[in-house]
Amino acid sequence: MSVLRQRLIEDMQVRNYSPRTVEAYVAAVAKLARHFQRSPDQLSGEEIRAFQVDLLARKTSWSQFNQIVCGLRFFYRTTLGRPEVVVMLPYGKRPKSLPVVLSMEEVAQLLAAAKPGRERMLLETAYGCGLRISELLGLQVTDIDASRMVVTVRHGKGAKDRQVPLSARLLTSLRAWWCTHRQKPWLFPGKTPAGHLSDGMVQRLAQRVVARAQLRKKATLHTLRHSYATHLLEAGVDVVTLQKLLGHSDLSTTARYLHLSTRQMQKLPNVLDLLGLPKEEKKAEGQG
Repeated sequence: MSVLRQRLIEDMQVRNYSPRTVEAYVAAVAKLARHFQRSPDQLSGEEIRAFQVDLLARKTSWSQFNQIVCGLRFFYRTTLGRPEVVVMLPYGKRPKSLPVVLSMEEVAQLLAAAKPGRERMLLETAYGCGLRISELLGLQVTDIDASRMVVTVRHGKGAKDRQVPLSARLLTSLRAWWCTHRQKPWLFPGKTPAGHLSDGMVQRLAQRVVARAQLRKKATLHTLRHSYATHLLEAGVDVVTLQKLLGHSDLSTTARYLHLSTRQMQKLPNVLDLLGLPKEEKKAEGQG
């Protein structure tokens, strides 16, 4: 490992960045170095700007583009102490599209399509607790508190812990799962005792179940989190409580689910229906 790479990693570790963030930022700097075949500390602001243009030419997604920018901005501002380079690294404006949400009937259809055992257990837990995939895979047996009927989600986004309600149905399923997969500490262990299932493996598993369920919507594992949030809103949970359950730092992030709730939409008045009929139409009706 190069001295520069080690310094970048240490700069993030002392700031308590998550392992996933450390991995992503290191990969971003490595990608820049491979592009120019030179050490990144020797590059100018103009060269880094050209790298961004190349990323767009390669049809890099906006989420990946901005993640790379975050990594490079940290590297040049903090590790190298070159804030003038950061000015040359703007974020891309990400298109704001509404996430896909499944109805409760569609969630039931998806769970029914999952094979009993690990497939169904992963999807039930993701939906029943509204978890991100990293939070789902990071669950440990000790995080399930049956006496208080809560699940502790540790090291969520922003390195924050939180608790979410544990349903009786999910607890029963988890107990049955644990009887056949006793492998501490992970609730969903991987091939080795020390590790849990991988992100990619679970994403592929979810896609197979979605295809099997023959859903018309383009759903992913994260769709279950969006559906969980929307269904809670429709059940009457207030936005502030939902914010805490989802682990959002900003209330505006949670508020977007108001646009997805059919119950919220049905409460809104339809302005066209509020209009009175024009006099000509009323007269025509009277003549008829």
